[in-house]
Amino acid sequence: MVLRSELQNVKELLSIFPAVAILGPRQVGKTTLAFEITKEYDSIYLDLESPRDIAKLSEPEDYLSRHSDKLVILDEIHRIPGLFSILRGLIDENRRKGNKSGSYLLLGSASLDLLKQSGESLAGRIGYTNLNPLSFTEIKATDLEKLWLRGGFPDSFLASSDSVSFKWRENFIRTYIERDIPLLGARISSETLRRFWTMLAHEQSGIVNASKLARSLGVDSKTIANYIDLLVELLLVRRLPPWHKNEGKRLVKSAKVYIRDSGLMHTLLQIKNMEMLLSNPILGASWEGFVIENLIESLPDNARYYFYRAAGGAEIDFVIEFNPSKVWAIEVKRSLTPKVEKGFYSGAEDVKAERKLIIYPGNDNYKITNDIEVVSLGHACNILKTN
Repeated sequence: MVLRSELQNVKELLSIFPAVAILGPRQVGKTTLAFEITKEYDSIYLDLESPRDIAKLSEPEDYLSRHSDKLVILDEIHRIPGLFSILRGLIDENRRKGNKSGSYLLLGSASLDLLKQSGESLAGRIGYTNLNPLSFTEIKATDLEKLWLRGGFPDSFLASSDSVSFKWRENFIRTYIERDIPLLGARISSETLRRFWTMLAHEQSGIVNASKLARSLGVDSKTIANYIDLLVELLLVRRLPPWHKNEGKRLVKSAKVYIRDSGLMHTLLQIKNMEMLLSNPILGASWEGFVIENLIESLPDNARYYFYRAAGGAEIDFVIEFNPSKVWAIEVKRSLTPKVEKGFYSGAEDVKAERKLIIYPGNDNYKITNDIEVVSLGHACNILKTN
């Protein structure tokens, strides 16, 4: 499942930069997207997890120089960080010769690592784009619950049944824990990492108590922070920062933490179908995380996002800052008859929100006060895309 907009975005970047990096978690469709691009370019593909392809790069400068007229696709490039400095030399040599036809498409599933390595070596020579799991705007509206339950990884979402989808996600998690994360050099036992990841799922949409988690795992708080950093780097966990611009209030200063893909969160908690989800205490937190991840996917690039919580009880699930004078406050409710608490009114006043939205699982859009709108997730995503 490759969207035309994603394909066009990568093609535009390739017309501007000699190197383009596609960032996204494993199995999200980066390789599929790359192969779609090969239909329009003279290209070669190298999988840097394949011993055969790695052997081709035993003399990387010589090999890549021989293909300077092609689009060279390097999958999982962060496995061989030394390639970045070599690419810089080849790109600069092509520029000196006036040859702009040679390009490099770099695929990676460890975002911070790849950004750091490429940023140091390829500054000014590389463009970036993210490929995330499927969002609500990319599917039929009638498939909302399926997307929420199964998550947005294409193989999981498109599986023939909930049972097959669950088994796919179980194997996805196992592969990450037993193979992918150890390859990044992380010294964490698979059992400990599975327990930790599951603990984060139980804390979905909450502020993580690092000390509590540390006691449960028999480690210190710094180690817990390192574990979270690792899952954030792998694009599996998101930190939602707190709003911090109201100096006159005592504000919560710790980030909220979410399992980014709702399907993975449900798998970690052994939630296999919609009936199990609807009867689970995690229901509201799961819906909140799912909604917020979809909202983030719909935001313009210049928007910043936070949550807001003050000591006096003022609280907003999601705060969007389009610019310093244009702030929206969004509350997420699972109820079909949502009610607004006093804390939301206070929070919206604190952040000086010009627009206030309540997102709920229904389809109708209406106002409950002169300035508070109740809207569907689809409507919210559409209006965000136009701002």
